[in-house]
Amino acid sequence: MNMATPIDLQDRLTRHGIDPSAVSLDHLLGRRVQLVQFIRGYRAAVDPVLLAAAVPAEPGQRVLDLGLGTGAASLCLAARVPGLRLVGVERDAGAAALARVNAGLAGAALTVVETDVGARLQGPDDPRTEPFDHVLTNPPFLEEVRADPPPDPGRRAAHVEGGTGLGAWIAAGLRRLKPGGSFTIVMRADRLAEILTALAGPAGDIRVLPVHTVDDGRPAGRVIVQARKGRRTPLTLLAPLVLAGEGRDWTLQAGAVLEDAAPLPLAAPSRR
Repeated sequence: MNMATPIDLQDRLTRHGIDPSAVSLDHLLGRRVQLVQFIRGYRAAVDPVLLAAAVPAEPGQRVLDLGLGTGAASLCLAARVPGLRLVGVERDAGAAALARVNAGLAGAALTVVETDVGARLQGPDDPRTEPFDHVLTNPPFLEEVRADPPPDPGRRAAHVEGGTGLGAWIAAGLRRLKPGGSFTIVMRADRLAEILTALAGPAGDIRVLPVHTVDDGRPAGRVIVQARKGRRTPLTLLAPLVLAGEGRDWTLQAGAVLEDAAPLPLAAPSRR
């Protein structure tokens, strides 16, 4: 893997109108992915890496990332599955610019479309012009009416729903899928009912993976949910993923996913 030099990175940032002093160069997947992020604002952590590990993509397929951010999930997926054709939709101009920088660093075929998830898009990379094989999304997890919004605009945009609520966000993703295509979302576990309601009817073969930070007997804090457009196969509740064990080190499964780019069980071919 080619690592960015300070001069190369500064040149890329300058060409995209980004102040180099406002960002940091971080790494995901055991340094397989370089990710430039704003020092202040939303910063990618575990969720986008887990999301990427759950997508059952194969080389050459088209993948849509709704709520691209700086590109963490898409680039982690590209590091695991070569030859993907990726399109990301992101409304925040700064995050979209960093996603373009990060795609260039990775040499990934990622087209960034700067608009709202619910907007009508136009042009050759319009997600409505050619259906996708897979859609993945890590949407804002706080409802606007219930949220105590973070003061930082970037964190607020990433964490709090705007004009597009969760149900509409899911519907937008399903519309852009081929029949049988997969839709994968990571979200707070207390919003699982909303996700299942939005998926009911248009999709089936729903698989739910609870995610626990530690195995302490508490309810799961996150879920990863996957469905197939047009399928009618019943729902499957998978064995939970526990991220950390004693001493807060990664468990064997979590370490394989987060450091070694191993796929999650959701990335296996679905039932027919």
